[in-house]
Amino acid sequence: MFLKVGIKVLFVAIELFLGFYSLVISESLLIKFVFFMVTAALIAFGVLKTIHKVLPTDSADLLQLEAEEE
Repeated sequence: MFLKVGIKVLFVAIELFLGFYSLVISESLLIKFVFFMVTAALIAFGVLKTIHKVLPTDSADLLQLEAEEE
C-alpha cells in the first residue's frame, strides 16, 4: 500500500517539476529534448531498481546464470 502511494506521489512531483521546467525553457526545443531524455533515463533506472527490489528473483534464472559461468 505504501509503495502505491509513494509511486503516485513521486509521479505527481515529477509531473509538476516537468511542467515548471517546460515553462522556464519554452523557447529551446533542444534543451527540452535533452531534459526529456535525461529525465526518462532517470525514471527508467528508478523503476528498474524498484522492480528488482520488490519482485523476487527466479531460481531458474539463477541456476541458468551459474551454469553459464562454469
